[in-house]
Amino acid sequence: MSQRRPSLWQMLLSVLAAMIGVQSEKNHERDFSKGRLWPFVFLGLITLIVFIIAVIFLTRWALSIAGV
Repeated sequence: MSQRRPSLWQMLLSVLAAMIGVQSEKNHERDFSKGRLWPFVFLGLITLIVFIIAVIFLTRWALSIAGV
């Protein structure tokens, strides 16, 4: 393995994998050995906020189609 920190893309994929509960052992080891905590926390919070907003908008859209 290289000694570089995970890229933004790798961190985002790790956060998404954590949200659904799947993560390879290799990526898990990379994140905990070379990654810092705060970028993962920040990305996790941003991802959670985007997910909640998406659910709200999709629910409103579905209700408007249903005529409620």
